[in-house]
Amino acid sequence: MKKIKKVVLAFSGGLDTSVILKWLQDVYQCEVVTFTADIGQGEEIEPARIKARSLGVKEIFIEDLREEFVREYVFPMFRANTIYEGEYLLGTSIARPLIAKRQIEIAQETGADAVSHGATGKGNDQVRFELGYYALKPNIYVVAPWREWDLTSREKLLGYAERHGIPVEMKQQSGSPYSMDANLLHISYEGRLLEDPAREPEESMWRWTVSPEKAPDEPEYLDLEFEHGDIVALNQERLSPAEILARLNQLGGKHGIGRLDLVENRYVGMKSRGCYETPGGTIMLRAHRAIESITLDREVAHLKDELMPRYATLIYSGYWWSPERRMLQAMIDESQLNVNGWVRVKLYKGNVVIVGRDSKTDSLFDPDIATFEDDRGAYNQADAAGFIRLNALRLRIAAKVRKR
Repeated sequence: MKKIKKVVLAFSGGLDTSVILKWLQDVYQCEVVTFTADIGQGEEIEPARIKARSLGVKEIFIEDLREEFVREYVFPMFRANTIYEGEYLLGTSIARPLIAKRQIEIAQETGADAVSHGATGKGNDQVRFELGYYALKPNIYVVAPWREWDLTSREKLLGYAERHGIPVEMKQQSGSPYSMDANLLHISYEGRLLEDPAREPEESMWRWTVSPEKAPDEPEYLDLEFEHGDIVALNQERLSPAEILARLNQLGGKHGIGRLDLVENRYVGMKSRGCYETPGGTIMLRAHRAIESITLDREVAHLKDELMPRYATLIYSGYWWSPERRMLQAMIDESQLNVNGWVRVKLYKGNVVIVGRDSKTDSLFDPDIATFEDDRGAYNQADAAGFIRLNALRLRIAAKVRKR
């Protein structure tokens, strides 16, 4: 165990990080700086300040990072149409690089020589946090209590809190049946009943979305305006990035959009079952692909689709700050320069249906060429014969060889 003087703790004020705070003070005998980020988790964060003060913390950082989160992390990820293993919109994964970055910045501001987090030794978040720390400050010392202590159950954590006079709210004593993580992009659920992948999630588990069966019987139409691949307005009203995502979450949740039940492959090697609600992100993904369908060159669009799984895996596994992710991002951002226009979607009982799209300045869709009516010479259909014969040449050669 290294001797440290000051550590910056990613602090939520919940049971786990409250115990970690006291444990750091007792075991490492160091000063603890707490950092609480508001990234849209939907809970009051000021109680974290009160909790930190009650435990003797002198330097407390509580910051609203919602706009930075959506503008600098969520939007760049969605420019790539990013999904992990065909389904997961990476709501937890994309939040960790921002928290890690700000922790390192606070460590530099306060003269701290270490950082700490509450991620367990079984999950992905420990990797995401720590890869971020080391990428931004290579010599930083990291304290990961779940890999060091013997407090391996909720009962032991509660016992430690009681012995050390750590206040625990009633909602934490009664306990949630699920381990949850929330931000402006999503809310996730793991544990308890969900550890049996054969069991259907309880309807009472879902927080953001109504069930599709109980969604309104009338569809709702929504226009989304894009500039350089990012949504800038809803129904002609220009909004900030965080406002846009919050509004889409509300609309999507109202119509039962964005639920996911997934067994995923964690980076540490195990399979894990989780459920997710990503209403706004689901709408964003469908709309973005729709505007790209008329503004991206065919080969550019196909190349993006080929590279997307690699890009998604980098984010899922914690490599946001890696040179390869930065390289891919530069390519993706270049592809978005002409992704401008609007998309109209219909929201109805869990579905996002594209019903219109247009770009006044950058559309590659030419109705004079695509029409089934008289194209007045815009396209010479006779040219297709030579095109087909040239593309069939290797097939014809191979067929002759087989006959011999």
